[in-house]
Amino acid sequence: MLNLFLFLQDAAAQLSSAGGEQSASGQPAAGGFDFSGIIMIVVLIGIFYFLMIRPQQKRQKEIQKFRESISVGDNVITAGGIYGKVDAVKDTYFILDIGDKVKIRIDKGSVYQSPESAQEAQAESSK
Repeated sequence: MLNLFLFLQDAAAQLSSAGGEQSASGQPAAGGFDFSGIIMIVVLIGIFYFLMIRPQQKRQKEIQKFRESISVGDNVITAGGIYGKVDAVKDTYFILDIGDKVKIRIDKGSVYQSPESAQEAQAESSK
């Protein structure tokens, strides 16, 4: 334990004395702070934001906009993979007709646009 304490004390003394010394070129010998590490981290965070976080937020907004615009008669697909037609719209859920007079209640958060509806919407928006 005493050896560790002496080692740390010597290291601290060397660091404090190195800050005042000058090399032959007039620059501080050691102890100067290098900003390149921080700059790299900031650049990586920026790249991560623009390539991953921002596109995901855009997709979430589009899905939310679709869920708010669902009306009776729209074809949708649930998160569980059930295709159906919206029979009724309530505050927090939809009633889906999935065929042969079978109706189920689905939470609004688990409904997505069916591929057929997505293609129709894309064709309409490109006109």
